[in-house]
Amino acid sequence: MTRLISLAALMLFAACGEPATKESRILLMGDSLLAFHKGQARAVSHAIEAELSEPVTDRAVSGARFFYSLPISGSAGLNIMQQYREGPWDWVVLNGGGNDIWMGCGCGACGTRIDQLVSEDGRTGRIPGFVSTLRATGAQVIFVGYLRTPGVRSPIEGCGDEGDEMDRRLTRLAALDAGVHFLPLADLVPHGDRSYHSIDLIHPSQKASREIGARVAGIIARNE
Repeated sequence: MTRLISLAALMLFAACGEPATKESRILLMGDSLLAFHKGQARAVSHAIEAELSEPVTDRAVSGARFFYSLPISGSAGLNIMQQYREGPWDWVVLNGGGNDIWMGCGCGACGTRIDQLVSEDGRTGRIPGFVSTLRATGAQVIFVGYLRTPGVRSPIEGCGDEGDEMDRRLTRLAALDAGVHFLPLADLVPHGDRSYHSIDLIHPSQKASREIGARVAGIIARNE
């Protein structure tokens, strides 16, 4: 299954075509966790740039999913795999799956969708297949998990169990390959602390984006 998904992802890559800037060796893709505050130059990619003193190519799009096929003009970025562009990437920073679960099944009876994203052993599914394809280019991959809202009522409060299960499966995925790194964020937000989220209590605040970027940069620095 992973091989079939990898072949499909390679076809998506070929369709994208647009080359990256030669200055960047770090590509970032995903959903609003990474894309938020991009307009203010305060997104996760900007924090990575500040920490490492080098540019990051940021193609993350708010609302993006791994399962997205609506034929809407200009919507390619809403399919996370279609955010990829060829480049001399040493690192690909990636997240996703939250919108597939939250919008796809409302964080209820989501077992089938989670299995489609990543199997219990971390070996098959849309995410392992895509990560396998990225690794085939020679890049190391950092997969970023999601924030939690401990001690705070929020629209994503009911997704905690699904988030924990995704974290367990992504941890198993990363354990299969030394070039894949899973960065969980379940421990980032202190109990009752609202300062890590924007006013909607879904998206990261600028403070959270900065700290996520610092953690990503730390993984890159430790593995070079």
